Amino acid sequence: MTIPGDDNSLEHENDLYEHHRFEVDRGQESIRIDKFLSNRLEKTSRNRIQNAMEAGCILVNGKQAKANYRIKPLDIISVVLPHPPREIELIPENIPLDIVYEDESFMIVNKPAGMVVHPAYGNYSGTLMNAVMFHLELEEKNGAFISAKGNGDVRPGLVHRIDKDTTGLLVIAKSEQSMASLAKQFFLKTVKRRYVALVWGSLKEDEGTIRGNIGRNLKDRKVMDVFPGGEHGKPAVTHYKVLERLGYVTLAECRLETGRTHQIRVHFKSTGHPLFNDREYGGDKILKGTTFTKYRQFVENCFGMLPGQALHARSLGFTHPLTGNEVFFESPLPPSFAALAEKWRKYGAGEKDA
Repeated sequence: MTIPGDDNSLEHENDLYEHHRFEVDRGQESIRIDKFLSNRLEKTSRNRIQNAMEAGCILVNGKQAKANYRIKPLDIISVVLPHPPREIELIPENIPLDIVYEDESFMIVNKPAGMVVHPAYGNYSGTLMNAVMFHLELEEKNGAFISAKGNGDVRPGLVHRIDKDTTGLLVIAKSEQSMASLAKQFFLKTVKRRYVALVWGSLKEDEGTIRGNIGRNLKDRKVMDVFPGGEHGKPAVTHYKVLERLGYVTLAECRLETGRTHQIRVHFKSTGHPLFNDREYGGDKILKGTTFTKYRQFVENCFGMLPGQALHARSLGFTHPLTGNEVFFESPLPPSFAALAEKWRKYGAGEKDA
């Protein structure tokens, strides 16, 4: 019997993983767990299941399953698999990448504003993954990845995403094994992620937590909404700390406990402090400050410094899939974001013509 996933299932990256949960029938014969799952998971190879097993992504009754485990009636089996089936083939494109780190297991990329992470309807090319395919000298044919270097083990995969106009760090797995390990870490929320946001207004507290279910807006499916009563959406938690108060805006660090779509953006909007220049959530209007024409022109100039919301994925930490060591990566604010903060800093200090 298949049981729907619970609220811990797939977070913002729910189209990057497959999550399955089975309860073994009372009359089920005792067979190896990999054989059982091969029969239950259509179009999933035994090798893919075994890689997930090695990475600890398959649990039986809440405990990590061993490859030789033989299932028993009423066992509860939970499975997290990376690389769900998709309809759009990845095409290599010669697009420059800012690679912060790379080894045989994964690569860390510093994404610029304006770049979509993965091909989807409306964005078939020019994405980060198209650039990764070119960098790794790979071609995809009928779902298989062919390497010009003769390395058949390379299979790039995303375990998380950031929005088109959000800048900062992303990890990309380079093999099934590393993908499974990283997917598990994101699934269990052990990955350490920090963002920097510029938000409208002065946050009341120096530190705080925003809670509220996040789901698709009931009238506009392109944007998300917060449902405080919990009748819609999935639980989401954002922790924040004020870095600097800049008059009519505030620079804040955000730590995600969950990873829902547009989480930081929609959570801050719900508190009356949308991200600066966030067109989808109302941050592209003058929400705080004076009515003077000179101030209005100042803010319009600030809007023009960024293509979208002022949000940067600054740091990323996790357990290395192969060595087991803790690794940590950090990216400074991009020049445009840093210049924007400095412009507000000068304005707050009294340089009205900043």
